[in-house]
Amino acid sequence: MTFVAVTLHEITEQNRAAVLALRVAPEQERFVGSVHDALDDAAEYPHAKPWYRAVYVDEEPVGFVMLSWNVQPRPPDIIGPWFLWKILVDRPHQGLGYGADVVRLVADLVRAEGATELLTSYVPADDGPAGFYRRLGFTPTGDLDRAGEIIVRLPLT
Repeated sequence: MTFVAVTLHEITEQNRAAVLALRVAPEQERFVGSVHDALDDAAEYPHAKPWYRAVYVDEEPVGFVMLSWNVQPRPPDIIGPWFLWKILVDRPHQGLGYGADVVRLVADLVRAEGATELLTSYVPADDGPAGFYRRLGFTPTGDLDRAGEIIVRLPLT
C-alpha cells in the first residue's frame, strides 16, 4: 500500500491559475463555492483573519482550504476562534481521502496553536456533507449561522 500525504502550500503567482481552476462536481456547487469566491471573501472580510492554502498531493494542487485563524468570535457574522471556512477537493481527486486528510492536518495545525476545538458549518441536506463531518468526529453545537447552516464542533483536546 502506498501512502500519499497531502501538504499545504501558499498560493503564489506560480500556482494561482491551477488553484483557481479547481472545481467540485456540479451537484456539490450548492454546498461548496469556488476558490475564486473564497479568495474574494477573504479580501472582503479581513477582520475574520482568513488563512488559506492550496492542498497538494505530490506536486499537484488537488484542493483548497480556508480558515478563520484565531479570530475574536462575533456571532453571527464571525464564528471562531478557529473556523473551517472552506474545504474543496477537486472533482477528479474526490473519494481518495484527501478531504479527511486536510481536516486532520488543519486540526493538528490549530491544536499546535492552542485551539481546543475546530468549528465549521454545512448546508443541511440529505445529500450534503453532514456524514463527512460526522465521520471525522464533528458534532452539532445546536447553533445555526446567519445563512441557516448547521454549526459543528471537533474537539481537539
